[in-house]
Amino acid sequence: MLHVNELNYRVAGRPLLERASFAVDKGERAALVGRNGTGKTTLLKLISGELAADAGEISLPRGIRVGKVAQEAPAGPESLLDTVLAADQERVRLLAEAEMAHEPVRIAEVHERLAAIRADSAPARAARILAGLGFDEAAQAGACKALSGGWRMRVALAALLFSEPDLLLLDEPTNHLDLEATLWLEGYLKGYPGTLVLVSHDRDLLNRVPERILHLEARRITAYAGNYDRFERTRREHLARQAALNAKQQAERRHIQAFIDRFRYKASKARQAQSRIKALERMEPIAGVMEAQTVTFAFPAPKALPPPLVTLDGAAAGYAPGKPVLSGLDLRLDMDDRIALLGANGNGKSTFVKLLAGRLTPADGRLVRPSKLRVGYFAQDQAEELDLTATPLDHMARLMPDATPQKLRGQLGRFGFGQDKAEVAVGKLSGGEKARLLFALMSREAPQILLLDEPTNHLDVDARQALIQALNDYAGAVVLVSHDPHLIELIADRLWLVAGGTVRPYDGDLEDYRKLLLEQRRAERQKARAERPEKTETVSRKDKRRAAAEARNAVAHLRKAARDAEARLEKLARKKQALEAELARPEVYDGPTAALQDLQLAHGALKQAIAEAEEAWLQAQAALEEA
Repeated sequence: MLHVNELNYRVAGRPLLERASFAVDKGERAALVGRNGTGKTTLLKLISGELAADAGEISLPRGIRVGKVAQEAPAGPESLLDTVLAADQERVRLLAEAEMAHEPVRIAEVHERLAAIRADSAPARAARILAGLGFDEAAQAGACKALSGGWRMRVALAALLFSEPDLLLLDEPTNHLDLEATLWLEGYLKGYPGTLVLVSHDRDLLNRVPERILHLEARRITAYAGNYDRFERTRREHLARQAALNAKQQAERRHIQAFIDRFRYKASKARQAQSRIKALERMEPIAGVMEAQTVTFAFPAPKALPPPLVTLDGAAAGYAPGKPVLSGLDLRLDMDDRIALLGANGNGKSTFVKLLAGRLTPADGRLVRPSKLRVGYFAQDQAEELDLTATPLDHMARLMPDATPQKLRGQLGRFGFGQDKAEVAVGKLSGGEKARLLFALMSREAPQILLLDEPTNHLDVDARQALIQALNDYAGAVVLVSHDPHLIELIADRLWLVAGGTVRPYDGDLEDYRKLLLEQRRAERQKARAERPEKTETVSRKDKRRAAAEARNAVAHLRKAARDAEARLEKLARKKQALEAELARPEVYDGPTAALQDLQLAHGALKQAIAEAEEAWLQAQAALEEA
């Protein structure tokens, strides 16, 4: 399908890609990973034809449709549904031709093609995609121009998915999504009928969707089979072998050099010394392992305060008098709390965080907190308020005018801003670097609470891991809003659900919430089918029997798919039960660490496989019910 051979590309004279080669087979799902700034987005632009390579070749089959999210989000008066339907240009053209054509043969050809591309079911398919990305029926009928930029980007993504290009290129598709839409997209991409090349830093997405990882490092691309966890494990083993071989070769070189130095000028050993000199020259060097510079995060230790840090008693919050977004809030927050907020965008998660941050005052009820409480609040839109001409050091000095230069630099250094980066204009920083600057600024007073609203949007996988470690080391409370399930699972020990105009504790884990969303979508589909008006028509008994037989034949493969998915689910559940019994044995933890790690990895893989099997079963059941 896609072949990239010996690709070279330079930016402002700096080589970004050098002799990069890889291939993606038809129908394959591949993920392109690498640190920020290595050229992943540039490579997608080269594949889509937006940029031209300096050398090398990008080969695609003739007539293939390549799709990528449009840079300009739709902002016209058209409805969301019409905007998505317009993305299938062939359908639009054929429908217009069907209205104008007069030749019977051509009319038949047009209608045959419309049937082949499922034109009649297009509105329903477009509506399902929009619903999955968070637009209800009322929103789908609204105009694109009424939406904010992030929601418009969701419409652009929906239009791309609806058009079903043969080669789908996605660059950080979850950046504008909430957790609910991210989970839907994950399931959709796993069943995508075409070829997929995905750029993402969402670890769960990288583990559940791609079948192969393309690692961009040192201007080259290396392909690895499997998902992201398997890529990390394989690469770690490769680097360990390379380091061991390098160490062995260096020892051998030292041994040979010692012989040469000792006997080079001794007549009886001169010939042997010369042969060793030649052997040393012929020895191909094995490169040492060069570890890339890692990003650091370190939140300052807060001063402990007696509990509770925050108490909400019948509180309400909103932006207009008499119209609360949230009400009936009876909650408390303690120093050791690690809480993630669940709920679809628009339900009030950001409103709740602003209430805790003091950006909103309660419209009703009480919010009580100590006078000495310090709150650190992070939101992505804060990056727009940064002075692009000022340096990180300037920003820190403005907020801490009495601090010494050493203290200012020390706070910046906690988040990876050394001597060089601390004095670079903010306008020249990457998105990830701006995010780290916001972390440094919001934590400058060693707050007892960190409020994080989508903190990972511009962080790569390694930076996200550094953030996870820093948050786990942090001694204060954390309230987190994120579309990254991996971050939530490793940080949060409690979940609060923002829904129905209030916030309440959610009794379950993230996997339970995933199942709840799948069940809700299934119930919504069943309700929509129940509300469809039934067609009344008179048919003969023979026609009814024939129609029933055809219906049975049409769903036979769907019934088989449902049975197969259910059988696989039962088999995986038995395996998981056996593995958990093994992990429950105390002697396992006294044995070799590697064996324990293998069991834990196998347990994680089984949990993922069960989640996939459950989703496959639900989808099979939904397809069966729709049929």
